[in-house]
Amino acid sequence: MGLDAAMDSTFSTSDTRTNLVGLSREALTAALVEFGEKPFRAKQLWHWIYHRGAKDFADMTDLSKELRAKLPEHFVVARPTIAREQTSTDKTRKWLVEFNDGQKAEAVFIPEEDRGAVCVSSQVGCTLTCRFCHTGTQRLVRNLTPAEIVGQFMLARDSYGEWPTPTDERRMLSNIVLMGMGEPLYNFDNVATALKIIMADDGIAVGKRRITLSTSGVVPEIHRCGAELGVNLAISLHAPDDDTRSMIMPINKKYPLKELMQACRDYPGASNARRITFEYVMLKGINDTPAHARALIKLVKDVPCKFNLIPFNPWPGTSYECSDAATIDAFAQTLWEAGFTAPVRTPRGRDILAACGQLKSDSEKLSVKEKRLREAEEAWSEKEAAL
Repeated sequence: MGLDAAMDSTFSTSDTRTNLVGLSREALTAALVEFGEKPFRAKQLWHWIYHRGAKDFADMTDLSKELRAKLPEHFVVARPTIAREQTSTDKTRKWLVEFNDGQKAEAVFIPEEDRGAVCVSSQVGCTLTCRFCHTGTQRLVRNLTPAEIVGQFMLARDSYGEWPTPTDERRMLSNIVLMGMGEPLYNFDNVATALKIIMADDGIAVGKRRITLSTSGVVPEIHRCGAELGVNLAISLHAPDDDTRSMIMPINKKYPLKELMQACRDYPGASNARRITFEYVMLKGINDTPAHARALIKLVKDVPCKFNLIPFNPWPGTSYECSDAATIDAFAQTLWEAGFTAPVRTPRGRDILAACGQLKSDSEKLSVKEKRLREAEEAWSEKEAAL
């Protein structure tokens, strides 16, 4: 990637300076050499940006005063901005992140007892149209840049005061899941650059075993993801047969289950110790019968895997309903008896529309109808919060 392509859009559009956030290590070194500095300066800047979370060159105290004064003439260290922050009654926190061009995406922190995962978006909107997903009702606007992807996690760290990079024992923001807005494998190059920055031991230092990439099944990119990144893989499966899956997930018409399952069997690094996760949203009367459970067991034969059963999270305007608790429990029991781990995910952040399948930014220019829908969403959030 050349410097022009790597320049980010999270600072003023009239600003011709290069944003150092989001540059690969190689691109960062090249930018500084072109500026007339020694390559070792890249290591110093990397440490300040990604290990210490510095936002201003003036804070980088092991650089000479002269260099600290010169760097702002050509470079910036820019993050996205937070347009809105909401915290759920269950402590889930959601950020509406705004980029320089005015577009927005959402990121969510899902806490557990002593740690938690940051759910990161890879696109503004989504190119897919999964019928049960709120995000899928927002058209794809554009891919996010590496800086915009990394920046979401950096903003989360800002919010929780987790700078400098803490040790594994002390960090609350311990995991990353690419399960936010968008299909990450349709933005692979930018996602890969961002994750390599995030995984670097001398910076943000979130290891590949603590990163999960979720895809709806972009088969050609799945092997590449395993070979180049080696992160955990999650598949948004949601049905055990092509007819049902194609009805609720149109991508299945392009990459049917036979191809998807073979890609999972071939995924580099997949083993009983590092199992692929199959995400399965429970939709009443659509995919939740005992026959569906048995078909699912047959489908994933020879794939080292586990299941994540997700009660459907409703949103304004949806025609789907969540399966009842007894049906979900019976479905999970069938999978368990066949030897599969199949926990039922506890919905998180429903009252702020931060749960799985509920993310949708307000980047779009709204028509009258859309404004009414947005008002309904806000009323829905208030209703959920009151329950």
